Amino acid sequence: MTEPVATRSFIIERTMPHSPEKIWRALTQVPLLDEWLLKSDFQPIQGHRFHFRAPANLNWNGIVDCEVITVEPPARLIYSWNADVAGLQSVVSWTLTPIPEGTLLRMEQSGFRPDQNNAYYGARSGWNQFIDNLERTLLER
Repeated sequence: MTEPVATRSFIIERTMPHSPEKIWRALTQVPLLDEWLLKSDFQPIQGHRFHFRAPANLNWNGIVDCEVITVEPPARLIYSWNADVAGLQSVVSWTLTPIPEGTLLRMEQSGFRPDQNNAYYGARSGWNQFIDNLERTLLER
């Protein structure tokens, strides 16, 4: 019997001056996702399989295969994130917690194997940029 491979994850937290409902819309409505993240055929329905499509100007070019795991509006959204980059099979979790200042947004991507350093560090950097884009999109809406 083989031992399971230990994986790692990273977490990004940001305080945003918006309601959880407003952020939820940006996490789940395709026109808004297209603005701040990637083009997709996402639907906030548990079990829905969808794809994110990376544009050519990103360091990685390809399609991310995903499946919605959990939908709890406006608090939690979880989906798989499976990319061809080093055979990455991971999970992205979003948690929205109301606070007096607005919302504490917590994003976690888990499932990086020890041999996926490039994917791990690339994803950490990429998600920080995507969340910067999310903040800009929320300010414009």
